Amino acid sequence: MSNNIIRDAATFEVFRNAVSGLADEMAITILRTAHSQIVASSMDFSTALCDPHGRIIAQANTCPVHLGSIPDAIAAMLEEFGDSIVDGDVYILNDPDRGGMHLPDIFAVAPSFADEKLVGFTVTVVNHTDVGGWAAGSMAVQTTSIFGEGIQIPPSRLVAGGDLNSTFLDVILRNVREPDLLRGDLESQLAAGHAGAVGLRALVEKYGIDDYMRLIDELLDYSETLVRSELDSAPDGRYVFEDQIDDDGIDSGPIPFKVAVTISGADITFDFTGSSPQVASALNATASFTRSACYASLQGALGSDIPANSGFYRPFAFIIPPASILDGQRPSARGARGLVGYRIIDTVLGALAPAFPDRVPAAGDGGPNSVAVGVVEADGSSVILWDILCGSWGATPTGDGNDGISPLGANLANTPIEELEKSGHIRIDGYGYLPDTGGAGMFRGGLSTFRDMTVLHDTASVQIRSDRRTSFPYGLNGGRTGAPSANILEYDTDAEQLIASKPHLTVHSGSRHRQVTAGGGGHGDPALRDPQHVLDDVLDGKVTVEGALRDYGVVIDTERGRVLDAETYTARTESQLTN
Repeated sequence: MSNNIIRDAATFEVFRNAVSGLADEMAITILRTAHSQIVASSMDFSTALCDPHGRIIAQANTCPVHLGSIPDAIAAMLEEFGDSIVDGDVYILNDPDRGGMHLPDIFAVAPSFADEKLVGFTVTVVNHTDVGGWAAGSMAVQTTSIFGEGIQIPPSRLVAGGDLNSTFLDVILRNVREPDLLRGDLESQLAAGHAGAVGLRALVEKYGIDDYMRLIDELLDYSETLVRSELDSAPDGRYVFEDQIDDDGIDSGPIPFKVAVTISGADITFDFTGSSPQVASALNATASFTRSACYASLQGALGSDIPANSGFYRPFAFIIPPASILDGQRPSARGARGLVGYRIIDTVLGALAPAFPDRVPAAGDGGPNSVAVGVVEADGSSVILWDILCGSWGATPTGDGNDGISPLGANLANTPIEELEKSGHIRIDGYGYLPDTGGAGMFRGGLSTFRDMTVLHDTASVQIRSDRRTSFPYGLNGGRTGAPSANILEYDTDAEQLIASKPHLTVHSGSRHRQVTAGGGGHGDPALRDPQHVLDDVLDGKVTVEGALRDYGVVIDTERGRVLDAETYTARTESQLTN
């Protein structure tokens, strides 16, 4: 740790809030200027500030699993361009083997200079609607090579000293289905990067370059001190947990995830030995993405106000097998790697539960469902609609799981119905929660979310990424699993059929589809749930009368809206309600 300590606590606190506010200003810039629904509505993007060495100073409250990958992206850019960086430059990349994560996530890095001295970088990461490849949206699970996923961008200079390389941009735009959307979202990244660079310059001018650099060191040391203090308070030990993804979307069986988390004093090690080798489909992550998911897991488990920066990362060590699903090697496809991140988080939190028993929740939905609907218009132009559907969280040691909320690693929002319907190509017929889907427990898991869609265009491609069909969200401390997910084609018709969790379909006008997220796991023995809470759930439509008796041993008088105490005692005693 650094010995450079800023003694003035007020100065430090003002600086800490200034840099976090600046990162948030960048995020707001993207929200207000982005063109696509997946960015402006579902908020699949991130922003951060770095020092001249690529250390993260601050990040906005955006997508956590993006942010731990930023040091790798900056390192790749610095390796390529080094001392040739000048004021007014902007660099972009998306290549998973050169600092990226998956091709739709394009990094934009802008240097900030003060008095002709490099003082830092602004970084934005945006999940673009489409970057080419064989499937609309560029994230088809069935892709078996990165060469089928879209345009690969190594660390490249898009803007040189303020001058846009329009030829380079034209090449990119020619390779994507919705060039206007990509251009608009990329320009949004440039605007956010400019705002951040101006803000960094102003901070240097305010504090002076020497104190500015000392404040950065102190901020990183502060985060490190806080996270080490939390780790030091946890019992030392080796905590092991296993989870799985149902399948790879092609022909595999369950895909295992194994982690051994070792806490030793104020250090923590994540060993993923025994996890699945890389798979044939696009469900492969990068090592940087795996590390990001671990950072997000611990930060979520701690639940403390610890600034998320490179100082937070210092206590971490990793063992990530190469050529595994956690570190896919070229030319493996990695477009659908988001699901891996969510399962890493579930696996790590399961391991951390004994170390932090009063903080770690049961498993949530296992990651939002993602449905990409691709349509080709009569003039040959393409329209891509992204339906992002988040489910719920698992129950905590002190309360029920939240319904209709983004998972820990994403900070996404469900796509608004108006955004989906405005093109006239699909109609949303239903949207809500399903009762009896949250895992039973002393505290109940959150409910499954459903969305019903009818296709209105003659022909459309539909790519679905979902999971937790056969590997249900786990409960903790005696809590039961959440309900499984479902995809139902031709819903509520004579041709209704349950289809795979990760299909790629071609459908026609009038085709109906229901998607259902998994429910969250429960926490604690269901027999210990307060009967009044069960009644409240019945009155709110979250639990049926039958579910109250079956899962909790609680008998409800629906006419009077009350619990029948004697009958409930008998039901709980005679059934010996167990897990």
